[in-house]
Amino acid sequence: MRAQTKDADLLIAGGGMVGLTLALALARGGMRVVLAEPMSELAMTDARFDGRVSALAFAAVRMLGQLGVWQGLEAKAQPINDILVSDAGLGRNPSPFSLHFDHREIGEPLGAIVENRDIRMALFEAARAEPNISLLTGTAVERLVVERACAIATLSSGVEVVATLVIAADGRDSPLREAQNIGTVGWDYGQTGIVTTVAHERAHEGVAYEHFLPSGPFAILPMTGNRSSLVWTERNEDAARMMQLDDAGFAEEIALRFGAHLGNTAPEGPRWAYPLRLQLARAYVAARFAIVGDAAHTIHPIAGQGFNLGLKDVAALAETVLDAARLGLDFGEEEVLKRYERWRRFDSFVLAAATDGVNRLFSNDIGPLRLARDLGLGIVDRLPPLRRFFMRHAGGDVGRLPRLLKGEAA
Repeated sequence: MRAQTKDADLLIAGGGMVGLTLALALARGGMRVVLAEPMSELAMTDARFDGRVSALAFAAVRMLGQLGVWQGLEAKAQPINDILVSDAGLGRNPSPFSLHFDHREIGEPLGAIVENRDIRMALFEAARAEPNISLLTGTAVERLVVERACAIATLSSGVEVVATLVIAADGRDSPLREAQNIGTVGWDYGQTGIVTTVAHERAHEGVAYEHFLPSGPFAILPMTGNRSSLVWTERNEDAARMMQLDDAGFAEEIALRFGAHLGNTAPEGPRWAYPLRLQLARAYVAARFAIVGDAAHTIHPIAGQGFNLGLKDVAALAETVLDAARLGLDFGEEEVLKRYERWRRFDSFVLAAATDGVNRLFSNDIGPLRLARDLGLGIVDRLPPLRRFFMRHAGGDVGRLPRLLKGEAA
């Protein structure tokens, strides 16, 4: 019996936040997109699925606004007004040298904190309403054959999708990337990121805190209401012990690191643990194939840039594909896709190297290193032009930006 065949301009494997955003960007440009995601929408938007938040750079906010997604998220977002960076040993007073980023210096919030669950729900709603997107949840890409003029994907449902280009947005362990023989380089950090939500007595005033402790960074990210998200990095063995604590013991460990600046604190809801790894793909494209998001790069969460990095991929790839299509070119050809790879690969490498270096510099209690890094924080804090550059860079507003990150149509 002949398999049912579905024609499309593009097939996207992976319906996470990056894959859904890419589908919207391409569909709004007139492309017919099939998106296949192995999990159900109900499972991916369940409150127990993912406890993380995303620190959206202001360029990312502009992009989501252009795609019509931010309008439904804004009421659920907490603007980041200030970021305070400090270095301290556990149980010791913070270093007198710290770094303060104040949004008033650049005239707009430094970004916004949004729960990943809310982002997914908004993206799914937008994708369902887009006639150019065929959204297939509960469906995996099981086989991919690349031919000269097209790529043919066999789905778990038995349907064959014939597309000009296939894009893998299927995560760090991307099966499609491996099937295309694209290797990776990277290493485990020996650290685990513990994520939970904390309710606190006093208002946070939109201030995010990054405390560098010997075991790794301890980030306090402001959420709507008197709540904050903790991204707490511990060595693997200590993280496993923390995850086994009862609620009272877990709350004590949080209070020891959190401090008293927001009054009494208490964990709210479940806790999650994510092993941390740096991983970079050796290539981003092949014939009729490209990778985006975590399939291309996984970095340390120390700067909260993971999703922003994926959105940069989305903006650059969408612009590359749509510009080629408008010129009548075959946008699935490897030489056309190389423009996207050149655009994104170096930037991803630089950010991965920077977050890796900062994590190694601060995740220790070596006296001379501690003095050097504290002096570095103090110097940057006292140089307004350098401080403003770092704020703009963190906001994704530095370098050659794709049109979507400028708030323009791709």
